[in-house]
Amino acid sequence: MSLYEDYLKEIETRKGQGLHPKPIEDAALVEEIVAQIKDTGNQHRQESLKFFIYNTLPGTTSAAGAKAKFLKEIILGTSVVDEITPAFAFELLSHMKGGPSVEVLLDLALGDDAQIARDAAEVLKTQVFLYDADTDRLKAAYEAGNEIAKDVLESYAQAEFFTKLPDIDEEIKVVTYVAAEGDISTDLLSPGNQAHSRSDRELHGKCMISEAAQKEIEALKLQHPGKRVMLIAEKGTMGVGSSRMSGVNNVALWTGKQASPYVPFVNIAPVVAGTNGISPIFLTTVGVTGGIGIDLKNWVKKLDENGKPILNNDDSPVLEQKYSVETGTVLTINTKTKKLYNDAGDEELADVASALTPQKVEFMKAGGSYAIVFGKKLQSFAAETLGIETPPVFAPNKEVSHEGQGLTAVEKIFNRNAVGVAEGKVLHAGSDVRVKVNIVGSQDTTGLMTSQELEAMAATVIAPTVDGAYQSGCHTASVWDLKAQANIPKLMSFMNKFGLITARDPKDVYHPLTDVIHKVLNDITVDDWAIIIGGDSHTRMSKGVAFGADSGTVALALATGEATMPIPESVKVTFKGTMKDHMDFRDVVHATQAQMLKQFGDNVFQGRIIEVHIGTLLADQAFTFTDWTAEMKAKASICISNDDTLIESLEIAKSRIQIMIDKGMDNANKVLQGLIDKADERIAEIRSGEKPALTPDESAKYFAEVVVDLDLIDEPMIADPDVNNEDVSKRYTHDTIRPVSYYRGEKKVDLGFVGSCMVHKGDMKIVAQMLKNLEKTNEKVEFKAPLVVAAPTYNIIDELKEEGDWSILQKYSGFEFDDNSPKNTARTEYENILYLERPGCNLCMGNQEKAAKGDTVLATSTRLFKGRVVEDSSDKKGESLLASTPVVVLSAILGRTPSLDEYKAAVEGIDLTKFAPPNQKPLDARSVHF
Repeated sequence: MSLYEDYLKEIETRKGQGLHPKPIEDAALVEEIVAQIKDTGNQHRQESLKFFIYNTLPGTTSAAGAKAKFLKEIILGTSVVDEITPAFAFELLSHMKGGPSVEVLLDLALGDDAQIARDAAEVLKTQVFLYDADTDRLKAAYEAGNEIAKDVLESYAQAEFFTKLPDIDEEIKVVTYVAAEGDISTDLLSPGNQAHSRSDRELHGKCMISEAAQKEIEALKLQHPGKRVMLIAEKGTMGVGSSRMSGVNNVALWTGKQASPYVPFVNIAPVVAGTNGISPIFLTTVGVTGGIGIDLKNWVKKLDENGKPILNNDDSPVLEQKYSVETGTVLTINTKTKKLYNDAGDEELADVASALTPQKVEFMKAGGSYAIVFGKKLQSFAAETLGIETPPVFAPNKEVSHEGQGLTAVEKIFNRNAVGVAEGKVLHAGSDVRVKVNIVGSQDTTGLMTSQELEAMAATVIAPTVDGAYQSGCHTASVWDLKAQANIPKLMSFMNKFGLITARDPKDVYHPLTDVIHKVLNDITVDDWAIIIGGDSHTRMSKGVAFGADSGTVALALATGEATMPIPESVKVTFKGTMKDHMDFRDVVHATQAQMLKQFGDNVFQGRIIEVHIGTLLADQAFTFTDWTAEMKAKASICISNDDTLIESLEIAKSRIQIMIDKGMDNANKVLQGLIDKADERIAEIRSGEKPALTPDESAKYFAEVVVDLDLIDEPMIADPDVNNEDVSKRYTHDTIRPVSYYRGEKKVDLGFVGSCMVHKGDMKIVAQMLKNLEKTNEKVEFKAPLVVAAPTYNIIDELKEEGDWSILQKYSGFEFDDNSPKNTARTEYENILYLERPGCNLCMGNQEKAAKGDTVLATSTRLFKGRVVEDSSDKKGESLLASTPVVVLSAILGRTPSLDEYKAAVEGIDLTKFAPPNQKPLDARSVHF
């Protein structure tokens, strides 16, 4: 059977699912289609023409290569197709976004046929996705006196690929659709349990919100032709939890506009909004698609006669509606005045200037941020080649500098890594700047989209300026099902070839690893001045500054070694008092949140950098703090460490990188060895005093300063999703922090989960030690609720085996993972036993396994969003409460939350945390958590 016949069979299968033909990415299939087009009597000819023109993926896919080759034949006249004239062939090449299409255009533009060369040059002038091999050809031709090359370079220098595009509309009419009340997690837009289908955009689009919501959106579009549907988080923030490019893709698919008539299911320009704006990393993703993200501010605090907020019974401000955005409301966005108006345009509702900055408007005009990033590089290259100053075409980078004002930690890092800033220029928060990216991480449920983005932008190799990059396998670790078997090896092969260190070796030299991506990135970050970009909201390192990003921004960082973003404001977090022996550092994390909200009333962390003066905590446990900052909607977090603490953390990182090398994971460029060398250089700088550990200046300016009083933390803290709160907007947020005594030892727990990126080796040791303690007290340990334990990395398990802790866990387990025979179906029912699961994300990700519907789960994870860890049953809401490892373990054994006395007895003798403010350094920073 031919590939084409196989394709037709697949089309019939997809018809049954209500889907169109899948876009073609394979050259062999395109070659069959081309043969049928050339055969004028072929019964499949007309259908083949449609597939060739409208259904072949662009960029560097092998299909794009075959398509470009045939279009070149048509233009040169060696093939004649009545339906595809040479002019139409050029039009099709113009939509193929680089790679083989640019190669063909260069061949034609620099060829011998003068008319074809001129036509090719006109198309080439519209293209921006050129790489070194392409620009080298242009430069060589120009230097050899080629007039066409000169003409193209002069066009590039003037950025005509951008200036000749139409401006965005002055008025954009939108019709509202309230997707939900309260914070909207990206899980609502792109559920984790559908991660396997993300690269099949049409199929994945069917999972957004609900089928009913999709029909309502379609009905709004029919009722309001010419208007764009604006998706809204009423009384909440849009896009919390993760960047999730697939979420933006889904919104664009249902509400945006098609990027190209010749590329199916790639839509751009969605409009999203929230009463409290858009989550920072999700907003970046919106920019990738040239969309608009609006802070509605349609609910405001009710004030008393003295201008102070009126509080309700739980000390939260009472809100009143300023204007309505109920579904079906027509509004007007004016891109010139940068205001939101009513339908008639005569009543101003909100200032939306932050959504329409000059840089964001450029993204909208160009159809997305990639075109601007590549366009700026192309313009700079052309101007340099021609020996002229780069004409000022694009909005200048916003440069904010306050004379005499010191720098925060993030300002120092951005100034060190800034690209294209005049020497000696000092930038402060609010500046918009290009920066060099040191470390990049791609995770497995977004990786397929990242590889698609790399193909679409015609990238074939990692930027040489990136110090290290890693492709994980942790989000699909729980179940090695048919979907994972089809997707993961393909992903690993692509990324390995591209130049990343990969969790799975395409040649099977080393054992496939499912280590949690954040743990690996935390280890391979060996510079406290580094900038890290990762395809996950929890890319939050305890060294350097890390930003969670969408799959496209990750692709851009991999391809260019750069990112563009504003320098955020910072909030300084310091500590005072003494930490009690029975407390875990996770309780400090929750207390920071609770005390901040009490001090300020509002979440001052949102959209900002949390600069935490961690002092004496080693990288693993400090990561517990930075990891959590994603849930407070912070842009990122930076740890300020003591010199000797940072040195010890770097030595630990070196040893773990060496293990990766010993396993055979280094590549031909010796990336991992290079990281060890960089760590050695950094350690030498600190020891010599040449460059101590990163600290802010004394005169740095902060948006706010939070002082956490450790003396006030006297019992374990639990983050509660508060699923039955009468105010829907207050459910499933991380704002409700309660002491364990609040539950009076009575709240039933159906399942405990110790795992995800929030735990490390010490947590596994705590589980083992608690089991030993409880056995001594009770002679026998029985679980009244299932306890699922997933270590973050294989290295941790190896060390636990050497130290004897793993055998204790095995003794009490009723299930232990087996890599020789991994699970191929997700567990749906649990017994009251200990499950030792494969390293990876497990329940925290929620894309493969979940707790039973309606369960009350107590977890060490960070995810308490609706439906993430546990879904609702028909008679009970699922809820995921978050706590420290000791609380989770004890609750699973008791089948309920413990009393404070029960908790203290269970942790007696366990050295939980050695932490003190930097000016009160303990004698030894290593606790059981090391």
